[in-house]
Amino acid sequence: MTLLKKFRFVGGALVCATMLMHSTVADARVVLPHMIGDGMVLQQQSDVKLWGKAKPGSKISVAPTWKGGKYTATAQADSMWMVSVATPVAGGPYDIKISDGDGDPVTLNNVLVGEVWFCSGQSNMEMPMMGFDRQPLNGTNGVIAKSKSTTPIRIFSADRNGHGWVRTSAKTPQWDIPGQWWDNTPEHVANSSAVAYIFAQYLNDVLDVPVGIIVSTLGGSRIEPWISREGMEGFDGYKYDHLAPDAKANAWNDPCMLYNGKVAPFVNYGVRGFLWYQGESNRHNADIYDDLMAAMAHDWRTRWGGGESMPFYFVEIAPYRYEGHDGTSSAYLREAQARALDKIPNSGIASTLDAGNYNFIHPVNKFPVGERLAWMALADTYGMTGFGSHSPQYESMEIKDGKIYINVKNAPNGLCPMWTSLSGFEIAGADRKFYPAFAVVEESTCRLAVSSKDVPQPVAVRYCFKNVPEMSVYNVPGLPLLPFRTDNW
Repeated sequence: MTLLKKFRFVGGALVCATMLMHSTVADARVVLPHMIGDGMVLQQQSDVKLWGKAKPGSKISVAPTWKGGKYTATAQADSMWMVSVATPVAGGPYDIKISDGDGDPVTLNNVLVGEVWFCSGQSNMEMPMMGFDRQPLNGTNGVIAKSKSTTPIRIFSADRNGHGWVRTSAKTPQWDIPGQWWDNTPEHVANSSAVAYIFAQYLNDVLDVPVGIIVSTLGGSRIEPWISREGMEGFDGYKYDHLAPDAKANAWNDPCMLYNGKVAPFVNYGVRGFLWYQGESNRHNADIYDDLMAAMAHDWRTRWGGGESMPFYFVEIAPYRYEGHDGTSSAYLREAQARALDKIPNSGIASTLDAGNYNFIHPVNKFPVGERLAWMALADTYGMTGFGSHSPQYESMEIKDGKIYINVKNAPNGLCPMWTSLSGFEIAGADRKFYPAFAVVEESTCRLAVSSKDVPQPVAVRYCFKNVPEMSVYNVPGLPLLPFRTDNW
């Protein structure tokens, strides 16, 4: 049984239209998906799955070189087999020998055991360390140049190979996707997602364990294609005619297409958690984006089998001019992302309010993004303390003596800067007309005091509620206050 490999070129990019198998199973040899290969990183101290195809009825044995014995399975009528293997504490390298008792055994070499994260989204997660054409990144060239293969960071990219971009989608869930595990060489690091790699490097430095990142992205994609057909249940107004075999489909917009091609192949692969950086392409339906995010997080956690214990960290979309500096389409999307925190257990948001550029939809500084994701993981997933990990967030307000006082959470040592007026605030009365506001951090309570001589009886405040806002407020560790509004107008 052979699956065909078809490619087409669109704008110079290599587009994979169907899936690829390592080889056929007609000769009874073990066939593995691409992510089960040399150089992979397996999640430590867990029961990870290894799987593949073989001649139906074949007795499969899996023998890792760490202590734990031999594992067996039988290839089913559809040729599929799977075993669950207990992994030790972080370490390696190890080998794993897989045999069907008939053909030559397959030996996986240089396998590490450590921490594994699945990283996905659109172009700001996709953007490699070397940058896009004519779109550079600050500070990454030195990291690339210093990369050493001895550093135990491994990258599985479902987006790039040695020849350029690989665009994969499918109408039905796939069991495999082209790719291979890269070691930490300059060539490989240059082609890796900058946000994901910075996150991985930070975890490796702090935890001193091998780190594997699986990167599966598509620039310009909406969130709906990343959700399975079952995960989209409950959302009205979507059609699924494009999933018919002969129907035309758009991988960037149509539901399920990217889940089937770029998520489903990985759901058996053990990971610690998820990183998500997407949203720009959903500004048109920001009113339901938080529900779509929650549905996707639940969908992925269900597929991986880890439940709500699997962390889901995501990135706030950065300031960009879109339809104009004072437009609000991205403000509504950022608001939906903040709402999603309450709908997705064990989640966190990395703010980029101070890391955007109104002229570039791809901010040139990815270090704050990767580092802030790492801080949340180190604090919430790995239990470390002593440093800031979450941005301050609006909690409540009080109207008193012509001012609105704002209380926030995630600022145990207060907000800053003190003793200066703050930008980015607007205030309105009952007429719902907003005016620029005067705002300061109140010295006695460290809460925000917002007022305007033009609004003697205020009822609502907005902060950074524009496409390109003037942000000004941080907590003491330097994490930006998330944008907010107290109205629902």
